[in-house]
Amino acid sequence: MEQKLIREIEGLETARAFIGTQYAQAIFSNTTHLLGFCFDGTTSFRPGARFGPGSIREASYGLEDYSPYLEKDTQDYNIITMGDLPVYPSKWHITNDFFMEMTKDLDFKKDAIKWIVLGGEHSISYGPIVRHLEHYPDLVVLHLDAHADLRDGYLDEKYSHASIIRRVLDHFTPKNTLIQYGIRSSPRTEFKWMKENGTLMQSLKECCEKLESIPDNRPIYLTLDLDFFDPAFFPGTGTPEAGGEDFHGFMRILKILNRKNFVGADIVELAPMLDPTNNSACFASKVTREVMLALQK
Repeated sequence: MEQKLIREIEGLETARAFIGTQYAQAIFSNTTHLLGFCFDGTTSFRPGARFGPGSIREASYGLEDYSPYLEKDTQDYNIITMGDLPVYPSKWHITNDFFMEMTKDLDFKKDAIKWIVLGGEHSISYGPIVRHLEHYPDLVVLHLDAHADLRDGYLDEKYSHASIIRRVLDHFTPKNTLIQYGIRSSPRTEFKWMKENGTLMQSLKECCEKLESIPDNRPIYLTLDLDFFDPAFFPGTGTPEAGGEDFHGFMRILKILNRKNFVGADIVELAPMLDPTNNSACFASKVTREVMLALQK
């Protein structure tokens, strides 16, 4: 695909102070950009998600480029890894503001700029989703998670990983749609809200049918908390919940997104040290490959 430089990223002195030359210096058209956001400062149970992006990259070294599920190969597309954003452990908003600064004045739609942001815990999804809402006014947000994340703040933190969807809804208009699937652990009030507002899909079949009904040209963004998967398959996450989905169920969803106007994603909540077998990191890396390829047209 033809590729051109869209923007040289400013403020690299700050970034280099944290991560040296790993950080990419530019954003390109017709390109998918992978960016790490290694923050877990609002974690409320088991920390460690800040090590997720590095573990996903490391596990990818043993992963094939070709997906037999989507019949696509990463070698056929413009995909770059940009390293990690500089992280201030107790100041989430500084790193978020860095992402918002580096993506300002871009036109995601016109220049076919796509993002996969790797967490970190779920609070990091705020900036990427809000930026996509700005670029795609009729955006559908697909939220796959064990938890609804609809609290209006948690443990005195308004932008907690337990309130990310509530904060995103602050930016919704009547043109936007929220679809939630996999939710199996939240307060009664959150389940009541989801049912009253029709956001909760209660089976894989219902979720897939809902996605199939979306017009093919309508943009869809995926926010994937990896505790969506059952801990029997994916124990390396901070708040595991029994009763989750498996890889093949996820691929049923992703094959639909592959046919739709899939515009961006974040993948969060891998805490690799909680799984000494390293299977969770390998699992997350394969999930990232599939999401990466589903974004390609």
